[in-house]
Amino acid sequence: MKPRFIAYLAALTLLVSLIAMSAASPAIAGSGTTRQIPLAGTGSPITGASASGDQNTGLEFPDQEEEASPEAFDGTIDRSLSKGTGSGIVTATAKKAKSDPQVNQSFEGLNLFQQRYARNGNQFTVEPPDQGLCVGNGYVVEAVNDVMNVFSFSGASVLPNNTSTNIVSGFPTDVNHAVDLNSFYGYAPAIDRAHGNVRGPAVTDPSCYYDAQTQRFYMVVLTYYLVGGDLVDNTLDIAVSATSNPTGTWNIYRVHVTDDGTHTIARNACPCLGDYPHIGADANGFYVTTNSYPWNGTGFNGAQIYAFSKRQLASGAATVKVTHIDTFASVNVMTGETPSLKQPGFTVWPAQSPGISSYELGAGGTEYFLSSNAADEATHPVSGTGGDYTSSQIVLWALTNTSSLDSTTPSVNLSNTVLAVGRYAIPPKADQPGSGTLPDANTPSGHCVNDTTTLLFNGQRGCWRLFFVAEPAHDEVISKLDSNDTRMQQVMYANGKVWGALDTAVSFDTNTAHNKAGVAWYIVKPDVSTGSVTGAVALTGTNGVPGKNLIYPAIGVTPSGRGVVAMTLVSATDFPSGAYAAIDAQAGMGEAKVLVAATGAATDDGFTSYKSFVGNPPRTRWGDYGAAAVDGNAIWIASEYIAHACNYTMWGGQFFAGGDTATDNKLGTCAPSPGAAGPRVAQGNWSTRISKLTP
Repeated sequence: MKPRFIAYLAALTLLVSLIAMSAASPAIAGSGTTRQIPLAGTGSPITGASASGDQNTGLEFPDQEEEASPEAFDGTIDRSLSKGTGSGIVTATAKKAKSDPQVNQSFEGLNLFQQRYARNGNQFTVEPPDQGLCVGNGYVVEAVNDVMNVFSFSGASVLPNNTSTNIVSGFPTDVNHAVDLNSFYGYAPAIDRAHGNVRGPAVTDPSCYYDAQTQRFYMVVLTYYLVGGDLVDNTLDIAVSATSNPTGTWNIYRVHVTDDGTHTIARNACPCLGDYPHIGADANGFYVTTNSYPWNGTGFNGAQIYAFSKRQLASGAATVKVTHIDTFASVNVMTGETPSLKQPGFTVWPAQSPGISSYELGAGGTEYFLSSNAADEATHPVSGTGGDYTSSQIVLWALTNTSSLDSTTPSVNLSNTVLAVGRYAIPPKADQPGSGTLPDANTPSGHCVNDTTTLLFNGQRGCWRLFFVAEPAHDEVISKLDSNDTRMQQVMYANGKVWGALDTAVSFDTNTAHNKAGVAWYIVKPDVSTGSVTGAVALTGTNGVPGKNLIYPAIGVTPSGRGVVAMTLVSATDFPSGAYAAIDAQAGMGEAKVLVAATGAATDDGFTSYKSFVGNPPRTRWGDYGAAAVDGNAIWIASEYIAHACNYTMWGGQFFAGGDTATDNKLGTCAPSPGAAGPRVAQGNWSTRISKLTP
């Protein structure tokens, strides 16, 4: 929960240079509990063993087996409670940022073809990619759902070429050396298609960080375990490179999170899913935060914070300590209301700091976090409904005394303060070319579902037969993309300030039907001189483009305070494209520009867009998050987009009349020959773009 277009965009930004002091007195939320986590083993970016599978049989999406035992897990954990949108914010032109970032390098990263056909095709079709990006020591590491790659700065993969051993339906298949995350973390394949479609652990939500201080790469995923279709456990899997070379060995620690978030409210009782993990670091610690959702599919149990000694992880210690803090305990701190209302932190995103000199050393070492509170998770976590999906507050958090994480008995303290900002709101879905109309030949997956006349290789008519046994309704339309739910996105602490952004509704007139998705951004000056956090909003604003959507922002900032906001731009006239804007503490966020190399080539055509695959109404999954990584004075960004076009005839290939599926039975790849790299798969076409900019 992605694509692009060429051209400089019309004036976009909003000037809101209000200076907002803290709206509530800070308070201590607690120091948490500490437990020992053993080293689980090692991994490396090398594909694990598996047999080649038959691509014409077996399950295609992860959900297809998760409904076997509703009493344990019905496959419908609601990972975003808010269902509505809020009214938009009228934007105005902002001052131009002081820097004009130069694009030094840009290349296509991982894509859905590589995801689906890695590990001999024993993978699912997955949306969205959820991008993790980390850069350092001359390497670019990208991880998505559910593959990874390591690139040189020129964009070439530096992992071993695995084409000759990646046999899919009898053909060596080129996935540009990509390695599935199940292999990397030492698990069996996501699905073993050659042996009865046996499910392996499900890996999701990758995040990645390079720490210049310890010269290590850190990667985190959420892994959940199914037995006979039942969800039985879930862990945060933390991989840390043993050296500064990410192509070698990584040490792996697994933190069980199934019971984290347990409370006395029976309706929201755990077991829980540790969803949406994200990572940050300060001078002393490495931090992972999650959102705790009960398996019964009802309500929300608060953001969870996990604090580790960075040096223990970097050393590959046999055991490491983790201090766990449940933000549910700080309910009254956030809102000023009584604890019985149970309003927890939601997506409390930890900050990353560039280089080795940007850390907050006050209060015994401090890690900062930002969160928002417009979504139902923060306002109605028990009922899961009832908010108006708007807010004029963000929450600044601080974990102090982080130097104690290196000690035998860590003693950290979490505090927060509410800051007044301009109003933001849950955005509407983002339209793309053709939204609401029937898919044509350039949107082949949707067109196939609706088709009843195409003659197939086996003499039958109706492309829909390639997907379904029972005939669907043939009324699919081109979708609008998911625009997120105002949860905070990537956070940085640089130049003495905390930087963050989120998705919001924007408007340019009084007609709310004209609302589009835009970006609200925040530059906060924190203070922990009293031991708990206070702060002021140094600069904030809301940026949008008339008639266009900006979604899934990710901020990277250099130590000098010059930054870049990565995002996707999409509209009724723009295919989903990779875009960026400058940001600084004097003028704020500047004009959004599309990366010329990342101009979208087609509409999103993924399976989550169509009710025949996912139910009615469908929810077109996009982004969930992008990423930015700072390396010296350069900022690398990663965004989702649609990189390639593919028409219906090319998509059908050997499966249409006259074809011979014995020569190539991978439907919908549009590859030039069996085993060659393709631009898409049958039920999806997302790609990712990695770019280096100098602000």
